[in-house]
Amino acid sequence: MRKAAAILQGHTVHPDVRVMVVPATQKIYKQCIREGLLEIFVDAGCAVNTPSCGPCMGVSTTNRNFVGRMGHVDSLIYLASPEVAAASAIAGYIANPEKVGDK
Repeated sequence: MRKAAAILQGHTVHPDVRVMVVPATQKIYKQCIREGLLEIFVDAGCAVNTPSCGPCMGVSTTNRNFVGRMGHVDSLIYLASPEVAAASAIAGYIANPEKVGDK
């Protein structure tokens, strides 16, 4: 969360991209609140959800990706680091975080 927030801070999510931030646990959720990370995500245009297993998406920072796990069996799901996911959200395509300006 910290690494993604560092990249997103001061940037806006690409208009063709929907970013959903889903903390894994209540403990992480509360920590993000205390550290101001959720405000960074919201200011960047992300939707912040309460802790859960998360929605189906095209680029994910989850640790699981197998056929049919996230949508249709023919869907394309890309696993990425939080930094790559954040950079991709800004760019509108899978992007290198070093090109966005790691903070």
